[in-house]
Amino acid sequence: MFKEYDVIVVGAGHAGCEAAHAAATMGSSVMLITMNMQTIAQMSCNPAMGGVAKGQIVREIDALGGMSGIVTDKTMIQFRMLNSSKGPAMWSPRAQSDRMKFAEEWRSVLEQNTNIDFWQDMVKGLIVEKGKVVGVKTGLDIEIRGKAVVLTNGTFLNGLIHIGEKNFGGGRTAEKAAKGITEQLIKMGFEAGRMKTGTPPRVDGRSLDYTKMEEQKGDLHPGKFSYTLTEPLTKQRSCYITYTNQKVHEILKTGFEKSPMFAGRIKGLGPRYCPSVEDKINRFADKDRHQIFVEPEGWNTVEIYVNGFSTSLPEDVQYRALSKIPGFENVRMFRPGYAIEYDYFPPTQLNLSLETKLIQNLYFAGQINGTTGYEEAACQGLMAGINAHNKVKGKEEFILKRSEAYIGVLIDDLINKGTDEPYRMFTSRAEYRILLRQDNADIRLTEKGYALGLADEDRIKLLHIKKQQTAELLDEVKKWKVSPEYINPHLEQLNSAPIKEKTSIYNLLKRPDISINDIYNFTPETKASLAIYSEEIRNQVEINIKYEHYVEKEQKMADKIGNLEDLRISETLNYDMLVAMSKEGREKLKKVKPKTIGQASRISGVSPADISILMVYIGR
Repeated sequence: MFKEYDVIVVGAGHAGCEAAHAAATMGSSVMLITMNMQTIAQMSCNPAMGGVAKGQIVREIDALGGMSGIVTDKTMIQFRMLNSSKGPAMWSPRAQSDRMKFAEEWRSVLEQNTNIDFWQDMVKGLIVEKGKVVGVKTGLDIEIRGKAVVLTNGTFLNGLIHIGEKNFGGGRTAEKAAKGITEQLIKMGFEAGRMKTGTPPRVDGRSLDYTKMEEQKGDLHPGKFSYTLTEPLTKQRSCYITYTNQKVHEILKTGFEKSPMFAGRIKGLGPRYCPSVEDKINRFADKDRHQIFVEPEGWNTVEIYVNGFSTSLPEDVQYRALSKIPGFENVRMFRPGYAIEYDYFPPTQLNLSLETKLIQNLYFAGQINGTTGYEEAACQGLMAGINAHNKVKGKEEFILKRSEAYIGVLIDDLINKGTDEPYRMFTSRAEYRILLRQDNADIRLTEKGYALGLADEDRIKLLHIKKQQTAELLDEVKKWKVSPEYINPHLEQLNSAPIKEKTSIYNLLKRPDISINDIYNFTPETKASLAIYSEEIRNQVEINIKYEHYVEKEQKMADKIGNLEDLRISETLNYDMLVAMSKEGREKLKKVKPKTIGQASRISGVSPADISILMVYIGR
């Protein structure tokens, strides 16, 4: 019935979509198996992409040739650049998405790729022969053969939904859980665990009074995620902000005795940085209110996502508490919030390519690895798809370093440190965040994506134009010089110190209180010269000038640490022979089996002294 595929992708969420698209675009024949063709790329939780650090990940996916950025640009209803008042390392794009259009666009992208076939069914097991995965078995007892398999099961592995004292199996509301895979993998020697996530109630926007809330508009000049020529927004929908209060908290507390979290019915750990509303009022009892973001789910729907009110309390408690929030007095609820428990596999069982150590050609991506968030899942799917293709085609694995991408930071953290709670990306996790900005992801990664066969010729052309124009403008800025008698009146208007001799605009731009757009008003010459360059090019030049010293310093640090990545460790090294090393260090190294000294140095429990002993042993 089916041919043998190069790559089989199980699950069509954000990780599965990127994995299937990447492998197929690079030339593999791909089978994408999903339990429901109508929920491909569904935004199960909030209808948004990007955010702090997450926005950088989406731009990196796009720079490599992935599709999350393009799909977001085509379907967003609002765009905001977060942290724009801070330094550029912190700038993070975020888009409010049209949930239905987002899924529709992703499905269209996949269906237009002739290398992708689809099958609607549940996968209940893997076919493994001689330590290598060779296919999958579906719920209909159909065997589909493939040279590599990527598991992107999301929250569906033995998923259990909780609402108050009720619980029932499911991977998402109204969708059944997937059974069989966890049990089989455990029998094969894998370690598994349980995690928890949650979602808030959805409500009818027609029942809300927005005059009692704070309007949150999009940027005046909205940006976008993709480096391709996607169209920026010309109109936007507003979000709104309101707050809980003591009345809300008191009502929520009446449901605590029926809470599955407080009663101990939920065993898995939830995301620390996105707690349920009952967890917030319990842990932060001193706070008399918590922020609620009122987010529309699309252009043509009245459905509202109540961000900040994730809960698994009984539905009647949820409704009564909601009605005490300003603007929600007459709220009509579409469906209650719920918590969901699901199986995951500690990611220390993977190689940096996301291939499992126990079974060859088997890859894990997304929440199965203990992460949370669309963006974290999508980038893992992209990397797993790339590496699954490379493996079956006899090519080298593709690994991104911590100094090259947030994607590299995320995967390195997962493999070397593991996680026992849902992992979420933050800028603070990246030690090279001045290098890993959202504005330069294409400069860092597009040539790599092109070499892989993922980023196309048009992307390379756009990158070369950007590099050329940035270099041209930077050269002009260094040449432009202005005299004190002309420039000082302008500097005075900007509350910037006057100059005493002729000075280049390059040096003036090093001042924190002068932006490149201020230069428009300096001279007719500068105004005419700058006008031919886009906002993106002007920002790139300004960042390069203002942060030149910091960028150089970080790059030197990255190069120094990078030398450790070149020191390879033999896969046959017997760590038990290193008796001078700490017992914990030996155990952790035996478990992770790092490929380089650099990787070994980042494993939790391996001390600098252990690394010194290891380096002496391998002759360094």
